[in-house]
Amino acid sequence: MKFASKVWRLLVGLKDALALLFLALFFALVFAALSARPIAGRVEKGALLLELNGAVVEEKSRVDPFDLLLSGQAPTREFQARDIERALDLAAKDSRVKVVVLDLSRFMGGRFVHLREIGAAMDGVRKAGKPVLTFANAYLDDGIQLAAHSSEAWLDPMGEAFVAGPGGNMNYYKGLIDRFKVNAHVYRVGTYKSFVEPYVRSDMSPEARQAYQDVYGALWEAWKADVKKARPRARIDELASDPVGLMKAAGGDFAQGAKAAGVVDRLGDKTEFEKRVTDLVGASDANDDVPYAHTRLAAWLTANPERQPGKAIAVVTIAGDIVDGDAGPGEAGGERIAKALDDNIGGGFKALVVRIDSPGGSATAAERIRRAIQRWGDAKIPVVVSMGNLAASGGYWVSTPGQRVFADPATVTGSIGVFAVLPSFERTLADYGVTSDGVHTTALSGQPDIFGGFTPELNNLLQSSVENTYGKFVSLVAKARARTPEQIDAVAQGRVWPGAEARARGLVDEMGDLHAALAYAARLGGLGNDRWHAEFLGEKLDTFSSLLEGLQTDPKDNAAAYDLAGLVGARQRAQAGRALMQLEGLLGTRGVQAYCLECPPRPGLAANPKDLSLVQSLMRWTVRK
Repeated sequence: MKFASKVWRLLVGLKDALALLFLALFFALVFAALSARPIAGRVEKGALLLELNGAVVEEKSRVDPFDLLLSGQAPTREFQARDIERALDLAAKDSRVKVVVLDLSRFMGGRFVHLREIGAAMDGVRKAGKPVLTFANAYLDDGIQLAAHSSEAWLDPMGEAFVAGPGGNMNYYKGLIDRFKVNAHVYRVGTYKSFVEPYVRSDMSPEARQAYQDVYGALWEAWKADVKKARPRARIDELASDPVGLMKAAGGDFAQGAKAAGVVDRLGDKTEFEKRVTDLVGASDANDDVPYAHTRLAAWLTANPERQPGKAIAVVTIAGDIVDGDAGPGEAGGERIAKALDDNIGGGFKALVVRIDSPGGSATAAERIRRAIQRWGDAKIPVVVSMGNLAASGGYWVSTPGQRVFADPATVTGSIGVFAVLPSFERTLADYGVTSDGVHTTALSGQPDIFGGFTPELNNLLQSSVENTYGKFVSLVAKARARTPEQIDAVAQGRVWPGAEARARGLVDEMGDLHAALAYAARLGGLGNDRWHAEFLGEKLDTFSSLLEGLQTDPKDNAAAYDLAGLVGARQRAQAGRALMQLEGLLGTRGVQAYCLECPPRPGLAANPKDLSLVQSLMRWTVRK
């Protein structure tokens, strides 16, 4: 009885401790959110300050309170590209804004299309006669692209700037899989469908290499063209090919080398930079750590709510991996997006624009979303597709109901192919004396058996299932593009295409951004010269989610991102996150996938501390073996 009493007291104590912990966390979240909350309508005449302490994305991820608690740190902050564009467009026309300041000290990057559109908005501010200033301790490719569109790009004298360009190495796990004698059962259709290669090869196939070279080559040329257009005198090729040579020519100083290369204009620390802005706009009358008169992004957007004149055009965003269930925003949960579409189909919208920024994912979730989009078309509501940075594989699947498909020349699209990967461990267990036996009524009894192995009949069934899904994919595309399945198969096979090449091959209709797609949708909707506005479906946050967003003001994992080493370290974490995604592709419980491995990873992607335990366990096992 004494032992039972002690156990009971222990359980009660644990329960009380957990209750107190969650209560403390809740009030901490409330305090942080309220502390960071902008004062509605509070605009100080002076500078619009955009502190991009995080990553630029198509759609912000929703903060999961349990992940937040378990990880022990705030996630990387995210900024929606269209929010930044709108803020800049408003600043160009508002007399209260004298200067725009982009603080890139902790900038974690963004994809090319988003940054080019933000750069164009920065150009609009400059055309309005207002200076645009950027500051950073270190500039990498993404920061250089934004700084190119500034009137003054500042770099700390202790800082650096260098260009890496798109691309890099992939991890291949065949040697590891063979070492542990795991059977990686791969089922795929598509010569170029490279997602499964890391499980069956030790290097990149010639077909995958060709696809990567085409896509990354197009992104690299587009990036250089954007930077050189904004800064014709910038010596980008030299900075990319020989940064150390530039540094030595500048007397061994990286910052002077960056200035000599023309990617920055002035060298100065944060205090000198802030004095420069203060000279332009005057001192701040707010009790703030920023000495010059300014308004931050959140307060600026709050003070300038989006106007909604005229009729509404619905916009549904499909951003991130396409997954089954209710996931997102930030992930494209098939059930969540389908419900948002179905709930609004009778809302009086004149047209629907499908905005895609996704490398694909679950084939069943993609089909769930596609059917929901098709229901709008069946209801005689025009459907137009706008592709952002990515609309590949499952991301292309969901585009097929569109009457007109817009893409950017640098959009990564296509990747029409599917696969499935399942492991079994019979050879691994045999090393430890574990065998399997039993009674079967059919060749599929007990299958899939991850411990005893897969039967040939199951392998044939799974491969046939993947081939069937591919056939449906090709048929959908053929019908949407008014081509034969044979014609689509010739440009499919899992091959990715830059947007301009995809247009030449009939996979998209027109080059243009989201604004062009909306304008076209308005014409299809019969609005003519009438006024209209875009209404994004399913983006209203509940009160608790809004509070959690406030916690993202100063994420801890950006604290080291002030200099070059810190930014490189942050990218190392992103690389670790990508490697873990590949392991999840083998060990996770996923069905048939329509996913693009060649697509650039999501900006700010980092390894989840919970997931690192998988790698640590694997490493310990490797050492023991």
